[in-house]
Amino acid sequence: MATETAPQNICKLERRGTKCSVFVTQEAPNASQPVIFNPDFFVERLKHEHPQVFTDLVLSNITRLIDLPGDEFSQLTGDSDPKVPATSGFLRSLNFLKRKEKGVVFGAPVTEEGIARIYQLIEYLNKHLHVEGLFRVPGHSLRQAALREMLNAGAELDLEAGDFHPNDAATVLKAYLGELPEPLLTHRHYHAHLKIGDLTHFDEKGDKTDTPDKDRQIEALQLLFMLLPAANRSLLKLLLDLLHHTARNQHLNKMSAINLATMFAPHIIWPKNVTASDLQGNIEKLNKGVAFLIRHSQRLFKAPAYIKEHTHLYFTGSRSLQSKDDSTLCSGTTGGSVSAVMPASPSPSIRTLRGGVSQDYTETALRELYQQVNSMPESAKKKKLIRQFEKQPLQTGAADSRSPFSRKHWRSRSLGGIIKRKVLGGQALAEKENDKRSPSSGPCDGRGGGAAAEEVNRI
Repeated sequence: MATETAPQNICKLERRGTKCSVFVTQEAPNASQPVIFNPDFFVERLKHEHPQVFTDLVLSNITRLIDLPGDEFSQLTGDSDPKVPATSGFLRSLNFLKRKEKGVVFGAPVTEEGIARIYQLIEYLNKHLHVEGLFRVPGHSLRQAALREMLNAGAELDLEAGDFHPNDAATVLKAYLGELPEPLLTHRHYHAHLKIGDLTHFDEKGDKTDTPDKDRQIEALQLLFMLLPAANRSLLKLLLDLLHHTARNQHLNKMSAINLATMFAPHIIWPKNVTASDLQGNIEKLNKGVAFLIRHSQRLFKAPAYIKEHTHLYFTGSRSLQSKDDSTLCSGTTGGSVSAVMPASPSPSIRTLRGGVSQDYTETALRELYQQVNSMPESAKKKKLIRQFEKQPLQTGAADSRSPFSRKHWRSRSLGGIIKRKVLGGQALAEKENDKRSPSSGPCDGRGGGAAAEEVNRI
């Protein structure tokens, strides 16, 4: 899109003749053009600015949907090491030797650099979804070895030149996933995925049925995917998109969602170093779970609507989230309100404790009185009161957190005493001198600044 002014910053990415330019300007938006807004903006913002608050929010909703005992929950949160089926002996030793020879891509953890290299295979396979037996028929071993070496070396592949077959790329992609240090869905999430597969509908009597509850399963997966490491989540989306479109072309390639799940479940969800016998009766459940991911992949990487709403309100605040008990409390900020959605304080404009009680109520009342003194007409009385405030700054520590108006034995020389004797008296004098001055409205009820203002009005 052309602009009249020169862009301030230009970032260009060139690759194989393709140019992508990003222009950053400070021009005013054109009112005639629609504004594009990312619906997950506040979700991503909360995840990056307040990761613990984000994690607590997601976990609380996951446990609402699936029952995770204490040990399984601690594994999901990372508080304890994952306990998954494992094999000992020759198989484990063989895999250890393979990992010792790992390169930048194969055998290494998922990284953005590794994804960029593997994406060349995914991009190529997306153009050859018609190949019969894709992902089932193995490629040529020598061509696969050449592909592996080129990917590890970071070489740019020209797969369309005809030197490689789609089956070669498909086999190498599976090999890459199979050699990851842990499955793409991670060991920590293993038990949660098993529980999600058990989510079924309830009958009229409240008893479980055998009919899967797809909506709840999708909701639980959306939440679980939000807890994945960023690189794992990115690669998982690319992979599931590829498999989803492969299954949509099953009339050509003969590969349905369950066929593809059988091929990929051992690589993306099975615990490492296990055999089929180690998984006992969970193989069918795991295969069906991966097939479900393939079929519904287009819905799994979106945040549930209530997560979007809560994260939006976390930053903007809303009276609609206040409980009845909280509605009488003040937030102590301009235009602020007490938000009881989240367990931590999001910003200076929304300050709450876990119970929804304002932690700055006392300080707020005192500051409101100070503002009223500051708004008085200039006089010797006003200057004297200001000096008294400056000599004794507001006490916000835990030892002095009680309100000066509710404390039984408040010393006359304390800040509360000064306010009572000086500020309130000064307020009465100011009203006589200036009838037009009105007290500032409080953020909650607009009657004059809460308890402090009520005291002023009585005087």
